[in-house]
Amino acid sequence: MPSSPETTVEMIQTGPEHAELIRNLYQFYAYESSDWEQEDVEVDGRFYIHEEHLARYWQAPQWSANLLLVDGYIAGFLLIESSELPDLNALELADLFILKRYRRKGIGRAIATQVLTSGDANWLVRFYDQDEASQAFWRSVMDGLPRPVQAIELEDDPQLVSFLVTRAVH
Repeated sequence: MPSSPETTVEMIQTGPEHAELIRNLYQFYAYESSDWEQEDVEVDGRFYIHEEHLARYWQAPQWSANLLLVDGYIAGFLLIESSELPDLNALELADLFILKRYRRKGIGRAIATQVLTSGDANWLVRFYDQDEASQAFWRSVMDGLPRPVQAIELEDDPQLVSFLVTRAVH
């Protein structure tokens, strides 16, 4: 997986008791993406979080909020949703966030590859066209996937680049 053999990387599905933790980590993610998402902080100095949407990670089928741990320390999170776009039966790798300290060690790539190649679901991956780091990351992940990947056009947000990763046909 990641660079050093003694590093342990874990992805742990959280429960509703971890909502505050995910909410706190999401502030870092929102800060980093505020350039292209055109988000401002609220009057309390925090980025807005849609509470009903957040709650769905512990309520809706196939949705999950996952903590990423490196050697037992929190290194980021991964949010997975069931796509609600019409005519698209796929899970969406909605938000992947790695804290700066843990970047460039192969952790994000290992987690993304593991998720996108496990099970028999199709996966939707989307990122902002203006987010050059995300674009480079996702293109390198998808270039190494053993599953078919295709760019798709979706009309809901023209700033998003979308890819569909389909399960391998045996």
